Amino acid sequence: MPHHVTNPYRGQDSADRFGPLRPSAEVEAVEQLLALCPKHRETPLRAVPELAQVAGVGEVWIKDERQRMGLGSFKALGAAYCIARDAAAAREATPDLAWEETLKGRAYVTASAGNHGLSLAAGARVFGARAVIYLAETVPEAFAERLRGIGAEVVRAGADYEASMDAAAKGAEADGLSLLSDGSWPGYTERPYRVMEGYTQLAAEAVAQIPEPPTDILLQAGVGGLAAAVAAYARRAWGDVPRITVVEPAFAPALIASIEAGKLVESTGPVSEMGRLDCKTASMVALAGLANDADAFLTITEEQAAAGAATLANHDLATTPSGGAGLAALLAGVPGLGKDARVLTILSEGPEDG
Repeated sequence: MPHHVTNPYRGQDSADRFGPLRPSAEVEAVEQLLALCPKHRETPLRAVPELAQVAGVGEVWIKDERQRMGLGSFKALGAAYCIARDAAAAREATPDLAWEETLKGRAYVTASAGNHGLSLAAGARVFGARAVIYLAETVPEAFAERLRGIGAEVVRAGADYEASMDAAAKGAEADGLSLLSDGSWPGYTERPYRVMEGYTQLAAEAVAQIPEPPTDILLQAGVGGLAAAVAAYARRAWGDVPRITVVEPAFAPALIASIEAGKLVESTGPVSEMGRLDCKTASMVALAGLANDADAFLTITEEQAAAGAATLANHDLATTPSGGAGLAALLAGVPGLGKDARVLTILSEGPEDG
């Protein structure tokens, strides 16, 4: 069932509770490094008055990430940026290297439920590195073929994302390869911190594109990296003005469960059709950031997510239940949202057959 929680830690220093490391809001170096990726371009911010009317609010603004770097998702920003940082460091040490050879002989490993793996594979290819992507048994073979099509090596391991991530971590350690996950846990924070830093690019673009600050921001979350990065940058740009609400599947309430428990906990639930968001454990860094920056957390049902995706498709905004989860929450009803609200949300990926 849907669940809504007001964040009791908003604006507090909760380092002793959730950890001292929070997402970066420093975007200045991000675009410079992403420019090394040939397909890096700004994505559009769309005003959709028809959806505002359906939702009963004043304005709806959608940051449309469906064409980001030709990979179909905001996650194109994260791993690619992290790999570009490594390439820049390597070229600083050896200036005569061509960019496409800077990481030759290096390999990056991750588990993916979808788009993070594409970003890693694309970034690795730009700079000459190998990409090894672990996929759970539940990930469609069509996605595995897409990864192979951009040069990645695919390894099948585990019944779910958490199991495939465990296998990826063990595989990276055994083979001496670089683990590049978008989730963080005790003892593993530097890489996911940089992945989230890459996501600030879309937040900076939205801040520059929108004519005035929104009153509300709705951010869907799996492990929480996107939501935490955007929330951190929004607070830097707009302070306390927007009310930030984090949206999760009712079947995977990783963040909301941790906020209620006052510590990082593992959530439980059936498999969600919001596959990209079906993460039972939050990123430690993301949780620490959202505990400070988010005003509220809510869950949506499978039915609400599906209905939201259908409505978006009818407005020429085709996506998946994951990609449209923030908008689905808006259409289902967010507590406290008034008729004059100016809502910013993110269409985080294109349709799976797009």
